[in-house]
Amino acid sequence: MDSGLKDTVVLITGASGGIGGAAARLFDREGAVLVLHGHRNLGALQALQEELTGENLVVSADLTEEDEVEHLFRKALDRFRRVDVLVANAGIWPAEDEPIHRMSLERWRHTIETDLTSVFLCARAFFRTLEKTKPDAAALVIVGSTAAVFGEEGHADYAAAKAAITYGLTRTLKNEIVRIVPRGRVNAVCPGWTITPMSAAGLENPAIVTRVLQTRAHKRVARPEDIARAIAFLSSDRLAGHITGEILTVAGGMEGRLLHAPDEVNPREA
Repeated sequence: MDSGLKDTVVLITGASGGIGGAAARLFDREGAVLVLHGHRNLGALQALQEELTGENLVVSADLTEEDEVEHLFRKALDRFRRVDVLVANAGIWPAEDEPIHRMSLERWRHTIETDLTSVFLCARAFFRTLEKTKPDAAALVIVGSTAAVFGEEGHADYAAAKAAITYGLTRTLKNEIVRIVPRGRVNAVCPGWTITPMSAAGLENPAIVTRVLQTRAHKRVARPEDIARAIAFLSSDRLAGHITGEILTVAGGMEGRLLHAPDEVNPREA
C-alpha cells in the first residue's frame, strides 16, 4: 500500500543511531525528504547520508540547548520551507544499573535533560514551525520505551523521562496540535529491547537476553527496522490519518519484566 510519504519533509532526531538510521532509510525508500539530526556521532550520520538516494540535509545540534534546537529547525526551513513530520527519537540509556538510593543528582539531571527536555524543545520548535507554514497535515512521533510502561529497575531516571514523553506529552500535545493544524497528529512508539549500538553491551550477555525473552511472546529481540516501520506508519497521514494520542508498544508481546529468576524463589517461603 502506498504510504503517501513521497515528498513529505521529515525531521529525524538522533538519525545516527540504530532506530533513527533505520527510520531514515525507510523514509528515503518511501520518497520522503529528510532532515537528519545528529550531535556527537557525526561520522555515522555522514555514512548514512551517503547511503540515501533522496534529497536530505544533515544538521548537528545539542538538543538540550534552546538556541541549537532553533538553529536545527531554521536550517530545515531555509532548505525545504516546511517540516511535515517530526520523529523525536534522540535520547540516551545510561548502561550502568543504579538504584535510586545510589543515583547521583548529576546522572538524574543529565538523563532528564537529554531524554525529556530535548523532546520538549523539539516539539515546541515544531509547533512554532507549523504555525508559520500551516500545512494540511502534520505528525509528531515520539519514541518512548517499554520502560515508560513497565518501569526499569536500576534506571529510574530513564523510565521517568520516557514515561513523561510517552504519556504526559503525547496525550497533551495531540490536543494542542489540532489548534494549529486540524489534521495534526501526535503518537508515541515504545520499543522494547532492540539491537542497536546503545543496547549492544547488555545484549552481549546471554543471561540478559534469556531474561528479556522470558517476558514476551516472541522469542527474539527487535531489530531497528521493526521500530522504523511503526514510526513510518504513524507518520503517514494516508495510513494513520485518524490515529492520534496513541501509544504503540513494539516489543514482541511483552507483558512485563521478571523481578526474580526461578532459582531466586523458594516456593516454601511464599
